[in-house]
Amino acid sequence: MENQHRKITGYRELDQEEIDLMNEIKALGPQVEGVLLKVDAHIAKLNERSKTDEALQLRLHQSTAYRFLAMAKTEMQTGLMYATRAVAQPEFF
Repeated sequence: MENQHRKITGYRELDQEEIDLMNEIKALGPQVEGVLLKVDAHIAKLNERSKTDEALQLRLHQSTAYRFLAMAKTEMQTGLMYATRAVAQPEFF
């Protein structure tokens, strides 16, 4: 449906510069996700190696790597959302 955003309360028409900027921000999402997937694979590889390395096992346990990865994902998603909201400037809370 063309221009469906006009039917959503509080949204406004964006000019081409704003559209381009929004698309640039949106393009970062898959890039960030790709890096986070690599970090996830790295942690998984270390977890596998830690089965025979007690020092590595202790380090992984103490570092709570998966917790920080989850927090990174959330914060990155939030940051991209904040950036799009800064460009779109909706008229609502």
